[in-house]
Parts: sequence; structure tokens; C-alpha cells
Amino acid sequence: MVIITIAVTFFFIILRFVVTLFNFISDPKLRRVNRPYTDLVSILIPVRNEADNILSLLQSIKDQDYQHYEVLILDDGSTDDTYKICTAFAEKNANFSVIKGEELPHDWLGKNYACYQLAAQAKGNFLLFIDADENISVGLINSAVHRMYVNKLGLLSLFANQQMVTTGEKLVVPLMHYILLNLLPLRLIFLVKNYTVAAASGQFMLFDACVYRKHQWHEQVKNKVVEDVEIMRLVKAKGYTGEALLANGMINCRMYKNYNDAINGFSKNFLAAFNYNVLWFLIYILLIIGGPMIVIMTLNLQLILFMFGLIVLTRVMISLSAGQNAWYNIALHPAQMFSLTVVAFLAIQRFLTKTMTWKGRKI
Repeated sequence: MVIITIAVTFFFIILRFVVTLFNFISDPKLRRVNRPYTDLVSILIPVRNEADNILSLLQSIKDQDYQHYEVLILDDGSTDDTYKICTAFAEKNANFSVIKGEELPHDWLGKNYACYQLAAQAKGNFLLFIDADENISVGLINSAVHRMYVNKLGLLSLFANQQMVTTGEKLVVPLMHYILLNLLPLRLIFLVKNYTVAAASGQFMLFDACVYRKHQWHEQVKNKVVEDVEIMRLVKAKGYTGEALLANGMINCRMYKNYNDAINGFSKNFLAAFNYNVLWFLIYILLIIGGPMIVIMTLNLQLILFMFGLIVLTRVMISLSAGQNAWYNIALHPAQMFSLTVVAFLAIQRFLTKTMTWKGRKI
């Protein structure tokens, strides 16, 4: 039994290493393009209690080089100064406007309904949904619009570079790219037409507006927690082309400010990546955490060194692809695996007891 367990563990580690290597070599990043475009892009921002973040994002949009855009901000029942800050900024900048969100219907989730309302007001040829805790860089919009045209996309999604300040963030946030880049070859999202090969990030979702208005993607996923992946699946299922790439430093995001926020945030989304199949989720956690521990318990130095070598190389490649510090991620790997265990426990516990909440709402 121990031999079988070790064999399965190494098969899983080697498989993940191969996927990571493919992602590292294929380098699935958005490339900077200098060719100017003149399409109207509607930048759509749902906000709820984002007073600490929103001004930085709005200023970064104002400072970017793309000229043909409108910014619509929907305040989704904020109880802090978010609406006041956004309104004051919009009064000084003609391209920006603020909308008060309608009361949330019982069968919708908050962000999905906010995005649905924003899309209804947007006039652009492209609809760009971004989150309030981001900053965008010069060249992003031109490069993204170019990608939409060149690859004839219905949806382009980007995974932002993550900013981490506190140790608590560094113990959790790198898990996002770690899991993404060693489980799924990102290039296959574009190359494989089957809708089951899908991934996306709600931090950047750029739609062909005609296609969006025809299908109303957010309405179709109105009660889905991880709406971004579900929308990518729908886009591909309807015969359109979708693509997901790394942002290549053109979007930066600080998702959470401390360890507890990061743990709670990840536990909200993590199980959805496995389609809420608790059994498969547990198998994954046992293989990624329990398997290496069993290998260590064998005290076989060759096996242990081989395993550590694969893990270290995996962490290096993912860190370089994601724009993160490889030395930090290698040194903190055991602690990050502990954090992953905590996230897994909370995700399962809250899913089974239906006690998951986010920003004061039950989801």
C-alpha cells in the first residue's frame, strides 16, 4: 500500500511539473503592442466598500495612454465613503461616471448583478470588467484590444500580478498562481475548443460587446460564486473563442491586506475550481500535501531529494512566470502548504454548512 501511495504521489508531482514546464516554455502572457486602436472601450467597475482602493485604480485609468474610453462605476450598497470618493473623482473627469446600484434580487449574487447593470449602461465596442483593488499600466488596453482582434476573441481574461506586502499575504496569495500554473496549461484554453478546458479571472474580463449583449453572460451565471470560469465555459460552449493569459506586469492587484482576509477570500473560491466536488478536492489536497509527507517518512534520501528537486523547480518556474520572488516562495513553501490546508478545511466546512459570506452578504 505504501509503495502504491508513493507511486501515485510521484506520478502526480511529475504530471504537475510537466504542466508547469509547458506553461513556463509557452510563456502565456499578454504582449505589449504599440499599434493604436480607436474603439470605444467601456471600463466597468463594480464597487462595494472599496474606499481604501478605488482612488488608486481610477487615477491609474486616467494616466493610461488609451484615449477612447468611458468608465462606469457602480456602487453596490457601500457603507463607507466609496460613493463619495467616486463621485468627487467623476465630477472632475468627464470620462468617468458613477451609478447607484439597484437592490439585489434574491436569486442573484452581488457582483454578478452589479456587472449586469453596468453592461446595460455601457456604450463601448468592448466591455472591460475590472476590480477595484487593481492598478492598470500604460499599454494595457491597446495590447488587449489588439489581442481581441488578432485572435478573434469573444472573451480575453488576464491574471494580474499580485502585490504582497505583509508576511500573511505571502503565505496565501502565491497559492493562486501555484495551483493555476501547475494544473492547467493556459495555452489550451485558446487552442482547445472544448468548453471544459476553461479558466479565467474576474480581475480582468474583456468582452466583445456585441457577443456580450447577445448572450448576457452575467445573467446566465447570476448565482455562481466563481462567475469568471463559468462565463469562460459558456463563451466556449456557444462556439466563441476565449483566451486566458498572465497580465505580464500590465495589471497589478493587492487582493488582501492580511492573513485572515486572504484565507477567507481563498476559501470562498477554492472549491469552485473543482466544480464543488468535495471528493476530488480532498483527493487533490491529500496528494499535494499528504503525498510528500509520506515520501519523507520513507527516509529514502534519493526519493526525498528527487521530490524536493521537482517541487523547487516547479516553484521557481511559477514564481518567474507570475512575477514573484522565487526565493520567498521556496522558503515559505511548507507554510504555504499549511495555509492551503486551512483554506481547504474552511472551504469544505462552509460549503457543507452553507455559511459562506463575503462583504456582509451570504453567498
